[in-house]
Amino acid sequence: MDFLELAKNRYTTKQFDGSKKVADETIAKLKEIIRLSPSSINSQPWKFTFVTNEEIKAKLAKVSHHNEPKVADASLVVVFSVIDNLENFEIQIEKSLPEGSINYFKKNIKHLPEAEIKSWLAHQVYLSLGFFLSAAASLNLDSTPMEGIQTESYDEILQTEGYKTLFAVAVGYRNAEDSNQPIITPKSRLPLDKVISSI
Repeated sequence: MDFLELAKNRYTTKQFDGSKKVADETIAKLKEIIRLSPSSINSQPWKFTFVTNEEIKAKLAKVSHHNEPKVADASLVVVFSVIDNLENFEIQIEKSLPEGSINYFKKNIKHLPEAEIKSWLAHQVYLSLGFFLSAAASLNLDSTPMEGIQTESYDEILQTEGYKTLFAVAVGYRNAEDSNQPIITPKSRLPLDKVISSI
């Protein structure tokens, strides 16, 4: 599918068909795609936890506020986490990045207050979200990005030591009755001339 058509048809799924499962081969493709996500200086300060285990998914659903049914019914939940220890992050980039990238971090980021550095790291994880949502759509999967979750409870359940949950994405196949799909409720976006400037 042409990317413009994909963008027109992709939407935030409100109801999943819990009886339809994402194939293992498709999940393997998603894992490889998300691994290739872009980030500033190729910093990659992230961990992506793929959850298909129904018992764990049920525990996550209970701490997902209004997103509980989406987490429960989706075939897959992907949890996006950011590295939480700045010392560990520096060790990681020293091992994996070229000198120029390391020097950029040391010159432009490292001197900032800890909260600002952690905000910069979190922004890198958010870059991967758009990449992932488009990838899912290209594989004919439906998805729902979710910030409305209890992130600390997710951390306890998943035990992703050294990382903190930022958000999650429910992935699967839409319920045929989902009223949010574009064929039932057309997409609502601001007019092009309100959001695009050409100089």
